[in-house]
Amino acid sequence: MSLDFAATTPLTATEEARRQIEICNACRYCEGFCSVFPAMTRSKAFADGDLTHLSNLCHNCRGCHYACQYTAPHEFDLNIPAALAEVRQDSWERLARPQALARMFHERGVAMAGLLVVALTLFFALIAAARPTGGEGFYAYMAHNMMIAIFIPAFVAPLALIGLSLRDYWREVGGGRVRLRHLAKAGDMAGRMKNLNGGHGDGCNFEDGDRFSQKRRIAHQLMMWGFLACFAATSSGTILHYVFGWYAPYPLWAPPKLLGVPGGIAMVAGAIGLAALKLRADPDLGARRVWGGEMAFIVLLGAVAATGLALYAATGTGAVGPLLAFHLATVMTLFLLMPFSKMIHGFFRFTALVAEAGKLEKTR
Repeated sequence: MSLDFAATTPLTATEEARRQIEICNACRYCEGFCSVFPAMTRSKAFADGDLTHLSNLCHNCRGCHYACQYTAPHEFDLNIPAALAEVRQDSWERLARPQALARMFHERGVAMAGLLVVALTLFFALIAAARPTGGEGFYAYMAHNMMIAIFIPAFVAPLALIGLSLRDYWREVGGGRVRLRHLAKAGDMAGRMKNLNGGHGDGCNFEDGDRFSQKRRIAHQLMMWGFLACFAATSSGTILHYVFGWYAPYPLWAPPKLLGVPGGIAMVAGAIGLAALKLRADPDLGARRVWGGEMAFIVLLGAVAATGLALYAATGTGAVGPLLAFHLATVMTLFLLMPFSKMIHGFFRFTALVAEAGKLEKTR
C-alpha cells in the first residue's frame, strides 16, 4: 500500500528537478550550452543546495529543451527549463523577507504594482500641491531634502533585505571565500550575457524553438546597461549637488543628462523587446504561475524609464507636476518591491556566477 501511495504522490519542485538533472548528467549532450551543464558534471548526487545553485545559473534560454531527445512524449518527460525555473522561483520566495510578499507579488504582480503606483502617485501629488517656496525645476514641486528623506530609506531598506537573502543563499549553495578574480569573472559573464548565447554564439531559442536568436540577449543588455546608465546619472547628480554645489536642473551636456537620456531610451527599448519576446514564448517552459509577476516587472521598468523621459521632454510646461508625481511613484514602487519582484533575479544570478567561478577554480 505504501509503495502505491509513493508512486502516485506528486514530486516536489526540488525532487522533480533532481530527477531530471540526474538523467541529464548521464546523457551530457547539452554540456556546452551554458554554465548549468559543466557545473552539473561535477556531481553524481545533488543536494538541495546544488539544485538551488544550478537553477540560478540557468537563464531560461531553453536551448537544452529543444535539443533534448528525452522530452515528451518520451517516458522520461524532461523539461529542464521549467524544472529549474520552479526551483529558482522557490529559492527567491523562500529566501526573501517576508516570504509572503514575495509569493504575493510573483503571483499577483500586475495588480500589486499597479495599486502601489496609483497610491504613491496620489501621495506625491499631495506633496507637490504644497509647493516649497523657491526652487527650480523639479525642486519647484518638491524640496530636495524632502526627496532625500523619502527615497533614501526606500532604497536602503530593500537592499538590506536583499543582502540578508543573498547571505542565506550563499550558505545554502556552499559558496566559498570570494576573490577579486571571481567577481571579475562573474562581471564579464553578466556584462556579455554569455549564458544567453547558446554556448555556440548564435543565441538562444527562447521565442522560437526552431531558430536561434540574439534578440533576448540584446534586450537584456539594453535593459541592464540602460538601468546602470540611469543609476550613474542619478549618482552623478548627487555628486554635483553635494560636492560641487551645482544644483538641478542640468543642461543636456551635463553628466546626469548625458547618462540618463540614453539610459532611459535603452531601458524603454529593452522593456518593449522583453515583453514582446515573453508574449511569444512558450509559458510551459518556465514557471507558469509567476508569468504575471514577471510581466509586471518588465512593465514597471519600462514605466520608470518612459516617465523619466517624458518628464524631461515636458520641462517648462504645466505637465511637469503630474508627470513628476507619476515618475516618482514608479521609481518608489520599483525600490520597495526590489526584494520581492523579479528584480531579485539580477542579484541572485550574479551571486550564482560568483559562486560558480569559485567552485570551478577548486576543480582545476
